[in-house]
Amino acid sequence: MIFRTLLALAALTATAAAQNIRAGIIGLDTSHAVAFTKTCNTDPQKPEVMGLRIVAAYPQGSKDIESSTKRVPEYIEQVKKLGVEIVPSIDALLDKVDVVFLESNDGRPHLEQLLPCLEAHKPVFIDKPIAGTLVDAIKIFDAAKKAGIPVFSSSSLRFGKASQAVRNGSMGRVSKAETTSPASLEEHHPDLFWYGIHGVESLFTLMGTGCQGVKRGTTPDGKITVTGTWEGGRTGTFTESKGYGGKAVGDKGEDATVGKYEGYDPLLFSIVHFFRTGVMPVTAEETLEIYAFMEAADESKRRGGAEATLKEVMEKALVEARK
Repeated sequence: MIFRTLLALAALTATAAAQNIRAGIIGLDTSHAVAFTKTCNTDPQKPEVMGLRIVAAYPQGSKDIESSTKRVPEYIEQVKKLGVEIVPSIDALLDKVDVVFLESNDGRPHLEQLLPCLEAHKPVFIDKPIAGTLVDAIKIFDAAKKAGIPVFSSSSLRFGKASQAVRNGSMGRVSKAETTSPASLEEHHPDLFWYGIHGVESLFTLMGTGCQGVKRGTTPDGKITVTGTWEGGRTGTFTESKGYGGKAVGDKGEDATVGKYEGYDPLLFSIVHFFRTGVMPVTAEETLEIYAFMEAADESKRRGGAEATLKEVMEKALVEARK
C-alpha cells in the first residue's frame, strides 16, 4: 500500500510540476460542477488553477431527486461549451484524467462512484454531502486509507476569509461560535446533510474538533437550531437561516463577519492545491466529526431535544461500517 501511495503521489507531483493536470467530473447535477469548469477552463487562467483543465465528465449523479436530475441536460450543454467531453461511464472517464471532482449532488452514490477512482489511483475531491449516511462516510475514508489515495470533502463555506482567519488564530482560542445557513431538507439524507452542512462546516472551521454532544431544538419561528458542547465547556451553535453568517468569540475578542459565502473559487483553489500536492486541507477525522455532529442532531430530534453524544453515534456507525 505504501509503495502504491508513493507511486501515485510521485506521478501527481510530476504532473503538477509540468503544470498539466487533466481533471474529470463525476456528476453534472450541481451548479458547483459548472462553476469549477468555468474557472478552470476559461483563458487566461487564474494563477491558482494554472495548468489544470477539466477535460471530461460523466454526467450521472442522482437518479431519483428531481431537483438534481432536471439540471443534468442544461449542465451538460454548459460544460461542453467549455471544452469538456461527455463520456458514458466512470471507467471511460478515468482513462482520460489524472484527478477527479466527485460532484454528484446526492451523497448516496458517492461510495460506489469513488471505489473505481481509488482502484485507478486517482486523487478525489468529494463535494458535499460526502455521503448519504455517517456509515458510508466512514466506509469512504476507510477505502481511501486502504488504497493509499488522498481524498477530502468540504463545503465552500470553510474557506471564507474571516472564517479562515479565526481558524488560524486571529481570535485566539474560540470559546463560543454561532453560524447560520439555509438548511433545506431532502428525504433521503439526514436533515442537515443536504444543505445545513454549509453552516455546520463553518461552525467546525471556527471551533475545530472536540465536540462531545449536541442538543437540537427549534427557533420561535420553527427553524432548526443545534447547540454543541466542546471540551472545556466551549459551545457552538448552528441555526437555520435564509443567509450565511456567524460570530466567533475568543480570548482576543470577537468577529461577527465569519461564516459568509464568498463564492466557489476559494474552495476550488484549495482543491487544486490538493491535487498538486496530495495534501488534504481537511482531515478525515474532522470531516467525520462534522457528519457525526449532524447525525447526532437527528438523534437528539428523535429524543425530543435531549442530548445525543457524538461518541455514541460514532461508535454505532463504526460497528455498522466495519462489520
